[in-house]
Order: sequence, then C-alpha cells, then structure tokens
Amino acid sequence: MKIIATVALKPEHRAAISKAVPNAEIVDRRCQTQEDVSALAGEGCDVMLTFRIPDDIQQRSPALKWIQLLSAGADHVMSGPLKNGAIAITTSSGIHATAIAEYTLASMLTYGHRIHLAIRSQLRHEWLRSGQFMSSVENLRGRTLGVIGYGSIGRETARLAQAFGMTVLALKRNPGDRKDRGWCPAGLGDPDGTIPSKFFGPEQREEILRESDHLSVTLPLTDHTRKFIGARELTALKPGAFLVNIGRGEVIDETAMAAALKDGKLAGAGLDVFEHEPLAAESPLWDAENVILTPHMSGANRGYMDQACELFADNLRRFAANQSLLNLVDPKWGY
Repeated sequence: MKIIATVALKPEHRAAISKAVPNAEIVDRRCQTQEDVSALAGEGCDVMLTFRIPDDIQQRSPALKWIQLLSAGADHVMSGPLKNGAIAITTSSGIHATAIAEYTLASMLTYGHRIHLAIRSQLRHEWLRSGQFMSSVENLRGRTLGVIGYGSIGRETARLAQAFGMTVLALKRNPGDRKDRGWCPAGLGDPDGTIPSKFFGPEQREEILRESDHLSVTLPLTDHTRKFIGARELTALKPGAFLVNIGRGEVIDETAMAAALKDGKLAGAGLDVFEHEPLAAESPLWDAENVILTPHMSGANRGYMDQACELFADNLRRFAANQSLLNLVDPKWGY
C-alpha cells in the first residue's frame, strides 16, 4: 500500500501510520499550492491524506481508492468530479470538536459579558463604568441554546453548554436517528443524543429559532443547506438572540443577516465563516459593534495533526481489514 500525504508528517505521525499498516510506503510533502498537490498526486498512490485534491485526481492517480480529508467539510470535493462516489472519501469530522465548541462558548461568553465592547474601550483608553454593563450583561445559565446541525461539533458544543446550565435544542436532517456514528474520542460530545431536550427537523428551523436565546450553526455546505437561514428565518428569531456561525458562510444569507444585525432583529453574532473569504473590506460586518469576527480559525489548535493522524490510523486499520470507514461521505448528501 502506498500512502501520500500532502502535509509534512512528524516522526510520531509516521510511526502511528506505520503501526496501523506495517510495510506501507509513506510519502509526505508539504504542499503549499494546488500545483504542489497535483505534482505529488501524479506520483500515484492507493490512499491520500490531504486538505485539497486536484480536479484530475483520477487521471493522475488511477490506483487511488480512498481519500482521507484533513477537513471536517467535504464541500470543496463533492462539488467537483468526485461527487459521483467513484473514490471513497472520509472527513476529519470529530478532530475539531473540542476547539470549535470552546470557540463557540467563548463567543457566547464574550458577547454575554460584553467583553468585546470592553476591549474596544481599552483601545480608546476609555474607562467604562460598571453601571453601563449592569443592564446588558447576561449569564448563559438558564438560557436556551439551539444547535443547527447536530454533528460532532454541535454535540460537543451541547455538552459544554449543558455544563454551563443551558437547555439544549438540536436540529438535524433526520431527528429520529439521534446516534453519532462518526469518530468521537471517549468522554466528548453526545454520541447517544441524550443532551437535547427536543429535536427538530430541517422544516422546523423557524420553530427552533423562536425558542433559542443562542444559536450555534454547525451545518456543512451542501445543495440542501445553502442559504438555510435567510430573511424569513431571521424574522422568526427570539428577541435578543445571539448567533454563532462556524459551519460555512453560505448556509446563512449574509446580506439578510447584516440587515437583521443592523435593525436589531438579531442582537449579535459571532462569525468565523463568510460567503466570500477573505471578507471584503467594505463589508458592514467589520464595524458592527454587535459582531465578533474571526478569519475562519475556530478549529485551529496545536494538536490538530495529532488528532488527525489518530483518526487516520484508525481508518487505515479499517481500510486494510476491508471494514467500514469512519466519517465516510455520502455522495447523496455531500457529507
């Protein structure tokens, strides 16, 4: 078996891969451009570990049987020539859960305790009196969190929110199937789906928006989720609601969201993803005081590749034994 990695592997990562499939040939190279990825893929392989793939991957590497993505999302792959399912594709869903769930709670806490406003006052050397905060600071305890997309990230967010004393609601494509069958380290997430007090289906999204004080949007981008939350949905928001989007920017109508933030229908937002990235300099979101904005970095953490290779090694053992792979993308749904 030949394995190509388009990232540079540390010795411990190579050791984990070699332990999973002894005698495998491992070729790793840091690929900074699409051309680098294409050149490496042209050397041929059975398995590929990568963030990106070239459009002509089947021609460059005809023996390729399986691609392990280093991203949780597969939209950049499933919109191309591999959407027919000719090559097995698995995602790294689950490795981002801790970092992004913590980011989500951090955004909610920052907004609730008005830390973002205090930082801006700090930059102006302006001392804010506590009276200016008394009437606006809100605790998370006793509030309701609606999780839009109950995958690995949404489930870990729910676990942390429950620890803060929040009631959790969840929306998923098939609300009757509550189990998480993807990769999940012990002690994390909600593998059996027992945390939410209520589940909703996609057609009930206005209902969950009406009931939630905070919203965590963790949807993947597919044909079914594009503009999932638009002007109609935003009008259904509970007054004072705060929204965090760490899924994909295109699942929310950004123009409608900006308007809702401006007129107060949406009290605030923590945004890590946008319809177009980098976010245009003229976007009104940059200067909105009720927006906490970051450049698509909520999943960043020092142990990223450690967890990715742990998942990859697990899947390699399954692949070698001809067993079902974890996080296998369904071409019908795009995730």
